[in-house]
Amino acid sequence: MIRYGPSGIPLSCKGRTLRDGIEDVHILGLTAMEIQVLRTNTYERMAGEEEANITPLEFSGELIVEVLRGGGKKKESIPLYEEIKKGDLIYSMSNPIARDYTHLGELAEIAKNLDVELSIHTPYYMDLVSDNDLLYKSLDSIKWAGLLAKHLDATMMVTHLGMYGNASKKKAATAITDNMIFLKEWFLDNDIHVPIGVETSGRQEIFGTFSEMIKLCKDVPGLVPIINFSHIHARGNGALKKKEDFQELFDKASQFADGFYHTHFSGVEHEGGNEIRYTPIKKGDLKFEPLAECILDNNIDLTLICGSPLLEHDAIYMKVILERVLSKREARAERQKQKENDKQDEIPKEDEMPDKPKAKPKDKSKDKKQDKKQDKKPKEDKKQDKKKDGKKAKKTKKKK
Repeated sequence: MIRYGPSGIPLSCKGRTLRDGIEDVHILGLTAMEIQVLRTNTYERMAGEEEANITPLEFSGELIVEVLRGGGKKKESIPLYEEIKKGDLIYSMSNPIARDYTHLGELAEIAKNLDVELSIHTPYYMDLVSDNDLLYKSLDSIKWAGLLAKHLDATMMVTHLGMYGNASKKKAATAITDNMIFLKEWFLDNDIHVPIGVETSGRQEIFGTFSEMIKLCKDVPGLVPIINFSHIHARGNGALKKKEDFQELFDKASQFADGFYHTHFSGVEHEGGNEIRYTPIKKGDLKFEPLAECILDNNIDLTLICGSPLLEHDAIYMKVILERVLSKREARAERQKQKENDKQDEIPKEDEMPDKPKAKPKDKSKDKKQDKKQDKKPKEDKKQDKKKDGKKAKKTKKKK
């Protein structure tokens, strides 16, 4: 199955809430939407007596993402299904995409009923390489996005990983691997089974070549490579041209995809192996037709998220292009079938075979002529015999 959808709430959507976006995606005839969590800022407060004996999941009008208990170094995070106690330190999202966890569940149900697949994308600026405050903020952003993804029944939580900075590529890869192992364990401890998708990047200074993502997924079981065709194309100086180029990406990612691929596609402007900006698909040199051919050749199950400036328009445009390629294929197949049928019609069946021509009657006149020829020879022989007999008779008379 192929799903298409915008990266965020459609531009044409009159309302700007998540519910508005989900409903609008459905009205447009699309079946996917990637929710952009641009900020994961939180505020903290102490729990009072009136909040005791309530779990964070039961809170109304507040989206609590973490509760810490204890003092100093003994502070520990408690599961969200445990009851809060007076004095606990509560962290709530200051700009949530939903009022509370009950609201998230309602949105998940709406999306399911409208057949709109949801995914979550963390803030774009991440740093899992450096050991500083930005690292811990990035780790929190991924954790909170994971919580949102779980309660929205999202199929994927997508994240970038950060710049190399002053670290070598090898050291950056080691730091990212360690942090991703920590995050995977945190997800499991909090009963979050939404896959963590690591997205390729489009600039040379950012960790995220396709090969780096494949190696990271090998080193951290459970990670999934997110194929951003625009980023790969830009970083490779326009590398994706033929359907075989796209096929190679799917082949390498297949060992982690479990039969399903989460991908991004947009037009892209690039220079010197670096992405400059997304463009509408028609204006970029990355063409969708070869990808459509590849998808149809292999019957690939994937979601295509469009992040171009035209968002839902280009998401629909991708759908139209693929249907057009499919129609051309079907037309060619029909023409080929008709040609084969025409050839079969040209070959007559046994009961339609013409009768064998009858043997021509022998020409009796020829036989008579042949007989006359044969008869001529004996007459000549008789003449010769008469001559001989005449000579003999003369000789006899002379003797007498």
